Amino acid sequence: MRKHIVNAIREHAAADYPREACGIIVANGRRQEYVRCRNVAVEASEEFRLAPEDYAEAEERGRVIGIVHTHPDASSKPSAADRAHCEASGLPWHILSWPEGDLRTLVPSGEIPPLEGRTFVHGVWDCYAIVRDWYRLERGITLPDYPREDGWWERGENLYMRFYEDAGFHPVEGRPQVGDVIIMQIRAAEPNHAAIYLGDGQILHHLHGRLSQRDIYGGYWAERTRLILRHGSTEDVASDPF
Repeated sequence: MRKHIVNAIREHAAADYPREACGIIVANGRRQEYVRCRNVAVEASEEFRLAPEDYAEAEERGRVIGIVHTHPDASSKPSAADRAHCEASGLPWHILSWPEGDLRTLVPSGEIPPLEGRTFVHGVWDCYAIVRDWYRLERGITLPDYPREDGWWERGENLYMRFYEDAGFHPVEGRPQVGDVIIMQIRAAEPNHAAIYLGDGQILHHLHGRLSQRDIYGGYWAERTRLILRHGSTEDVASDPF
């Protein structure tokens, strides 16, 4: 990283401390520039969220080539959320520990993380991400990635019910078959959770705040099921007995 960029990041880190500082590196031809952005996260000393209008302004100044943020009073080691969002952005992430001053770069691998045992990061590694990644790996189908803010099920956005048809799914009756998406309603006023049916009475899903895992489909999960969806590309085969 160019020296003037590093210096600009350090100055920003010092100015925003103890909040996490965040910004964008842009390129315009051979010229590179660090653009300071506002951190609009509620817990700005623990996480960061780039102000959308600042990101848009940075894009007008050049091609975005990197995302920067600081770890106040902590090491530059990437968190699970850092790794997830870096992969989702497709851009290098540069993390500066402050005031320690260690700078680390995280580069996206482009690989889908294991479906089981992944950390929950809403909007990137969540229950819908499990559905998308399973379909990409097992069926070669790329489902739309809808923007979603944490707590959408508390604001009446009803995302699963609004978008399942757009994503190529339709409701089915009876027992699920492999690849069906089971929509559930868990401690919410609207359906807010999805699982992939794997066959043999098992589902794969990712609950809020937990690691993704397999579970037996029945009991608690069956009671909370509101809809079983099948993708239009799926052949009509016999459902799986369980």
